[in-house]
Amino acid sequence: MRHACKVARSLHARGFVLAACSLAAFATPAADLIALRPFASGLEFPVEIVHAGDGSGRLFVVEQAGRIRVVNADGTVRPTPFLDIVPQVRSGGEQGMLGLAFHPGFAQNGLFFVYYTVPPLDPADGGNEIRLVRYKRLATDPNVADYGSAETILSIPHPQFGNHNGGKIAFGPDGYLYIGVGDGGGAGDSFNAAQNLLDLRGKLLRIDVDAGPRYGVPPSNPFANRDGARGEVYAYGLRNPWRFSFDRETDDLFIADVGQNLWEEVDFAAATTAAGRNFGWPAHEGTHCFRPASGCALAGETLPIIEYGHDSQGGFSVTGGFRYRGHDVPELQGRYVYGDYVSGRIWIATPGLHGRWAPRQVATLPAVSTFGEDENGELLVADHVAGTILRIVPAQAAVPDANPIRRSAPR
Repeated sequence: MRHACKVARSLHARGFVLAACSLAAFATPAADLIALRPFASGLEFPVEIVHAGDGSGRLFVVEQAGRIRVVNADGTVRPTPFLDIVPQVRSGGEQGMLGLAFHPGFAQNGLFFVYYTVPPLDPADGGNEIRLVRYKRLATDPNVADYGSAETILSIPHPQFGNHNGGKIAFGPDGYLYIGVGDGGGAGDSFNAAQNLLDLRGKLLRIDVDAGPRYGVPPSNPFANRDGARGEVYAYGLRNPWRFSFDRETDDLFIADVGQNLWEEVDFAAATTAAGRNFGWPAHEGTHCFRPASGCALAGETLPIIEYGHDSQGGFSVTGGFRYRGHDVPELQGRYVYGDYVSGRIWIATPGLHGRWAPRQVATLPAVSTFGEDENGELLVADHVAGTILRIVPAQAAVPDANPIRRSAPR
């Protein structure tokens, strides 16, 4: 299929030209590329899919209410949850247990981390508090967590509003833990958090979980030991980085940042240049001025590689995925796979010249809440409402795609 891209605009008189691809050209799914094969079912509002990197072939699925379920390599779901802390979690809307990451040495040390929301210390504040908690698996059963091992290593106040909690956590190729945190909720960056380096909200954080009594700040962090900034901040200018990922081949960083009124975006930073990036919110929504309405350029900001509109050809709540590095679907090799929760569209984007990425719709699935990689780099996707996990496979290897339906955005 021919890509119908056009040069849309020159931005901020800085010589940067963005190619905006017409989504209408990619509205029809490319059925010749992929299909979605049912893999696991019987889950309740899945929001994350993670492997433990321990060679077991297991997947771990986070259920929003506060459970982690173990999915065997054959797709069967173990009846006993890996972790169940439902009574502790404030769930609903954009709140809940939202993230899970296994320590790179999990096979030896059994450590893993969860990210979830709890009621605020003062109920009158509304909103919630964000917690990052460390657990250890049971020594006697690799499929069950040791509930008594829980230790909160980071708390982030999130008063007044329940939305924009972010939620993705992942260990990077450097062995540090990365944490995506939303701007505090409401609308329009209510707390002016995203550009405030003293505020952990609206940021991508990076911490060393193997240093200090709880954690340490990597000395290579861009704002470590700098006055007027929190050392944990790795990148900033984000609205609600619901899902981000690292390219397992190049270590490059992709961040899908949920938009405000008109535009959804995917941000990118090469591995060698990611630290200290400013992704522009709230000055920009996508490549477009948000606040102020004109003349919004920020010195040194990084604009997205992909954006799409809130319309019948795009969507309303981006769900970030992965750059494909598996082997089962060679046609996807090197392409970034992502979707939209509301419209149900799943796209692939191919890199081009001058930082331009060309999208192509390849499937539809209701309520795309998250993507996941297995240990081999093969991709999976979750239907949040149906409670199912599907594998992304070659088109001839599975049943036809599900029909798209529109749902309210969870983020």
